[in-house]
Amino acid sequence: MNHSEKWLAALPVYNEVDSVADVLREVKHYIDHVLVVDDGSTDGTADVLESCEGVKILTHSENQGYGAALISAFHYALANQFDGIVTLDCDGQHQPKRIPEFIRAAGKADLVSGSRYLQYFDDESEPPQDRYAINRQITEEINARLGFNLTDAFCGFKAYRTDAIRKMCITDPGYAMPLQLWVEAAAANLRIIEIPVPLIYLDLNRSFGGVLDQADTRLRYYQSVLDQAIASVRSKGAVFPTRDEILANAAQD
Repeated sequence: MNHSEKWLAALPVYNEVDSVADVLREVKHYIDHVLVVDDGSTDGTADVLESCEGVKILTHSENQGYGAALISAFHYALANQFDGIVTLDCDGQHQPKRIPEFIRAAGKADLVSGSRYLQYFDDESEPPQDRYAINRQITEEINARLGFNLTDAFCGFKAYRTDAIRKMCITDPGYAMPLQLWVEAAAANLRIIEIPVPLIYLDLNRSFGGVLDQADTRLRYYQSVLDQAIASVRSKGAVFPTRDEILANAAQD
């Protein structure tokens, strides 16, 4: 790890009253600067956070979404001259002890993304089949359309250099934010690497909100976000194929 650099750990939080204190206590063992974005929690999380020393807290007055919480974290990192930011969830599915590994890897990349499918770890969870299938399909589509070789499009455990964040325009407030991220990263020609992290699922019944809890609806929504993000960067001069072009090329092969 480059100790001359200033790094921030940022955790989006929404109704994590049972886990937030323990996770933050562990995070502070591995990094000096910690930010929590409380995205409108209503379960007492805010009260727990008030007792957590050495943690900066940003609060959304109402729930805005996973992407919105990360966007707030990005703005904070940029405004406070951090060299980089590590993002991880606060529900126990990401292991804080891996934070230094992400920061070291960022010495050779603009964006380091965790992958739950690069390596098997002992005592891993069995992923919900609908979530696994959607991840596989969206990851394959991203690779085909953006020229990547990703294995896990949705892992939230990441390290970003702030210089790279400045080159991207991330606006999606929801769970589909990673799809816009990959498109923006490709358009900015960022250096990207994946590193393995354990596959840990603690909430097998997590809600994505309303109709998005239906797998087919969620997949179509993710595909529409990907289409819109690619259309946006194409309008600015980036050259990436549309979904129709991918299908046409596949039909000719």
